[in-house]
Amino acid sequence: MPKGFSEQEKSNIREKLIKSCVSNWEKYGYKKTNVDDVCSEAGISKGAFYIFFDSKELLFLETLSIIQRNLYTLVEEILQQEQNKYGVAKALKAVYREYDKSPFLYDTLSADFTSFINKLTEEEKQSIYYDSAMGARQMLDKPYLKLRISEEKARSVMASLLFMITGKDKMAYNHFEVFDFMLDNLINEIFE
Repeated sequence: MPKGFSEQEKSNIREKLIKSCVSNWEKYGYKKTNVDDVCSEAGISKGAFYIFFDSKELLFLETLSIIQRNLYTLVEEILQQEQNKYGVAKALKAVYREYDKSPFLYDTLSADFTSFINKLTEEEKQSIYYDSAMGARQMLDKPYLKLRISEEKARSVMASLLFMITGKDKMAYNHFEVFDFMLDNLINEIFE
């Protein structure tokens, strides 16, 4: 009979599983990432995996949720340092660059991401969309920010700018500079 894991061991293993999930998701995508490899990298057996997650999809869901929270933390840290519309622009630039490092974060229309989403329950799918919408609302809900346009329009404009990353390889010019240029020129139209 295998020995149980201490709470500290469980925490460390869970962290390793998530780190391995990120690494494999970036390299191979959802479909080609298998539980055996993730477990091997975390130093546990496949059987022990199910102590931590009921399925591969729940590992990916938690991984995505953690990444989203880390992005929101990054945004909040930037906005704490620069409490104005230029802080919002700086935060969005940071998010865009994080998306560039990890295509699986934004390529939600890919067959690979669709395969992942289709394995989730409706409640799990809604949690992804809810987390994303809440993050955008929290960024705009600051006492030092005053919108010139509706909140829905502001969120849509910012989401559209971030969505530019899906076409970065088709741009004739450096996509970072294009994103920064567009954001720098729109920020005064979004906020007073």
